[in-house]
Amino acid sequence: MSEKRFLNKSVLITGAGSGIGKAIAHRLAYEGCNIIALDRDFESLKQLGKDLPKGSLLDAIIADISDENAVSEAVIRAIGSSSKDLDFLVNAAGIDHLDNVAECSLQDWRRVLSVNLDGTFLMCRAVVNQMIKQGGGKIVNIASWLAKAGMAGHSPYAASKFGIIGLTQSLAKEVAVHGITVNSVCPGPIDHTGMREEADRQAIERGLAPASERLKLIPLGRLGEPEDVAGVVAFLLSKDANYMTGQAINITGGLWMN
Repeated sequence: MSEKRFLNKSVLITGAGSGIGKAIAHRLAYEGCNIIALDRDFESLKQLGKDLPKGSLLDAIIADISDENAVSEAVIRAIGSSSKDLDFLVNAAGIDHLDNVAECSLQDWRRVLSVNLDGTFLMCRAVVNQMIKQGGGKIVNIASWLAKAGMAGHSPYAASKFGIIGLTQSLAKEVAVHGITVNSVCPGPIDHTGMREEADRQAIERGLAPASERLKLIPLGRLGEPEDVAGVVAFLLSKDANYMTGQAINITGGLWMN
């Protein structure tokens, strides 16, 4: 892969310090994109700056995407960091919490939705106004295969990800006239991420099976890798996906097929 599809383009990536967000930052930077990385963890952003190709990181912003004021300030800064337009937004930040509805506290429920759904909404709202002004752009939201099929013990997370697909589809219809596409991707179990480790820890504590137990259900016979998701996101941001909007693309190794 040597083609620089995203030369002179700029992307704002939330959750860029680790996991899927980090893999997306690396993939887009490798293809020539200027990266504006947002995360709430300073150390992870510091390390990302060392790991990315020299000159590709325009800015590293520490922010909590569930905080409306923090999001507004971060997007203003991101727009200022971009030498031209803010071409792309990738909402990769998210948290997990396993719980049954009958046992889930409102505090835990709200914590998951405030980051995964509210945070995605706040970022989309702040960035889409800039994209309307500049006459175009592309947004990709990271949902989950649990946005298409609920799972016992995963109610808060699944609900937040179902919401992301609804937000994606509605926003796609609202902004299509402005030349803006909005899509989502729905990863299955993704290995080698902090979220995967935390989800497996919580699953074992609750007597549920870790993700590795689902290997026999995955036709391709392995868990996904962050790079698997990054490749699809790069496609959705490329010109090859100009006629796609409002979609929820599965990246599940065949675990979920619709």
